[in-house]
Amino acid sequence: MNVQSDSIDIAIIGSGFAGLCMAIKLKEAGLTDFFIAEQADSLGGTWRDNHYPGCACDVQSHVYSFSFAPNPDWTRQFAPQAEIRAYLEQCAERFKLAPYLRFDMGLVRAVFDEQLQRWQLTFSNGRQVSARVLVSGMGGLSRPALPDIPGLDSFKGERFHSQQWNHGYSLKGKRVAVIGTGASAIQFVPKIAPQVAHLDLFQRTPPWIMPKPDRAISSTERWLFKHLPFTQRLLRGAFYWALEGRVVGFALHPRLMKMVQKIAQRHLHKQVARPSLRKTLTPNYTIGCKRVLISNDYYPALARSNVDVVTNPVLRVEADGVVTADGIKHPADCLIFGTGFQATDPLPRDCIIGRGGVDLMDTWRDGAHAYKGTTVPGYPNLFLIVGPNTGLGHNSMILMIEAQVTYILDALKQMQRHRIATVDVKPAVEHTYNQQLQDKLKRTIWNTGGCQSWYLDPRTGKNTTLWPGSTWRFKQVTRQFALKDYVANLLPVNAPAEPVATSLPSAEGSLS
Repeated sequence: MNVQSDSIDIAIIGSGFAGLCMAIKLKEAGLTDFFIAEQADSLGGTWRDNHYPGCACDVQSHVYSFSFAPNPDWTRQFAPQAEIRAYLEQCAERFKLAPYLRFDMGLVRAVFDEQLQRWQLTFSNGRQVSARVLVSGMGGLSRPALPDIPGLDSFKGERFHSQQWNHGYSLKGKRVAVIGTGASAIQFVPKIAPQVAHLDLFQRTPPWIMPKPDRAISSTERWLFKHLPFTQRLLRGAFYWALEGRVVGFALHPRLMKMVQKIAQRHLHKQVARPSLRKTLTPNYTIGCKRVLISNDYYPALARSNVDVVTNPVLRVEADGVVTADGIKHPADCLIFGTGFQATDPLPRDCIIGRGGVDLMDTWRDGAHAYKGTTVPGYPNLFLIVGPNTGLGHNSMILMIEAQVTYILDALKQMQRHRIATVDVKPAVEHTYNQQLQDKLKRTIWNTGGCQSWYLDPRTGKNTTLWPGSTWRFKQVTRQFALKDYVANLLPVNAPAEPVATSLPSAEGSLS
């Protein structure tokens, strides 16, 4: 592979779990004409970008790792951010990915050239590359969502989104306004509350919070995982099935969630003594409708004397504080946004342009959609990892990533075998798939639980983010790439076929 080559067979965008998994499996299959383009100067994706105090995974560490690369060195049941990032660095080293990584090379624009049947890519470092196959591992939670509050630019103090945490700014003795109460806020609020002079937490909707069964993993356990790997495999299997069982309540029988809600209510009652605060923190929708959060220290942090939970809507921001709808001004030296990500608009406009010059954002104007979360009609040889409706409310996303990589790898093998230049999913096939998917989603807790969450597209109310079933089922759905679902364009007779690897092992069976 020529490092300076302006032509590549496969371009992978992003070096988080998705991009690295794709690269590892390509290399394993003997396909080495690829690179991983990363906009930052180091790898890690969301686990590089999010480094706010208390940042950690909310799925058990043993399940939040590649099935083919267990990590016996996790120090906690729920891995902190630094350990997950280090794990990804170790994977890149172990699978020798350094020659394939291209840092400071963010994708600016990808245009499908119908004449050449290739993707023409423009990168932030000025490089232009032609690629036969484009794999997006850009992830759904990579673009921060900032609220459009009048007067925000007039604020004279420090302000940042939790993803862009300013560690150089000391919060000690400051008056801090936190806007948002999602998965990030419940992790950083308990860490900063003891340092600040005063904290106002602006809450639109309270989340349901379950106890977090976290603990340190002992040195004995770590020794066992290292020297007797089957012990970690057994534990991973136990966690996997315990988490997988939750799909029954989320997707199949939402009424069962009322029983789970009782546990969350007990947790709230146990940790918050003040009746007025308890009432403020009690959601008015069924648990599971929004993302279920886990924490043992969030409620105690809100019960502190220097913390106020403000439920009046934010009206505007002034130079030195936040004004709510009741006319009260809340003085602030610092604004922190715990407002999540643009999950329903994961890509910017004018980034991916398919056949006929159509922007992917226009194809998705009524909400994102794809076939098996991976391919979109009119965008040949474009494969999305963690695409529409591949998100989970109940288990580890790494399981979904591995299943999609299996599917993409099978597509590439079949294209080689049959001398196919491009594959483009048939619109009718994709439409039928998504119709069935949306029918299933209508019955789930995410659609029936009585809340407005980031899972639902605000334009249509459709759930464009979550998979309405088990990871086991998704693995079945993506096990094989069916050519009959696609319009295939053959290579010209005189064109050289891509080099065929002697052995192309499928990634099947690589999930728990």
